[in-house]
Amino acid sequence: MAVKINTQTGMIEISNEVIATVVGGAVTDVFGIVGMASKKQIKDNITEILRKENYSRGVVVRQEENGIAVDVYTIVSYGTKISEVSRNVQEKVKYNLETLLGVKANSVNVFVQGVRVLPD
Repeated sequence: MAVKINTQTGMIEISNEVIATVVGGAVTDVFGIVGMASKKQIKDNITEILRKENYSRGVVVRQEENGIAVDVYTIVSYGTKISEVSRNVQEKVKYNLETLLGVKANSVNVFVQGVRVLPD
């Protein structure tokens, strides 16, 4: 499924893979994020950090009337304030979607799938 944007010169379709890559890049740049997690992690009972080519497994995109809704599944670093890291993720994802793709994110839902202790 793709997000469709009507412009005065025609229609633009942006695939969910492109949106997931932009969202995944924004999420992994936030301080306190170890990586992206699979949205099926709880059901599969597997803790796995996704690589860049698999960001779409950790991002769910739904098209709404005036934009999109994004669900992001993350793994957070131990010792960081989860609420602050999640708020930073929401702000960065919204900003990147609007500036890079011209897509308005109505909501960005952050799901913390785990906490990791990073070696010093």
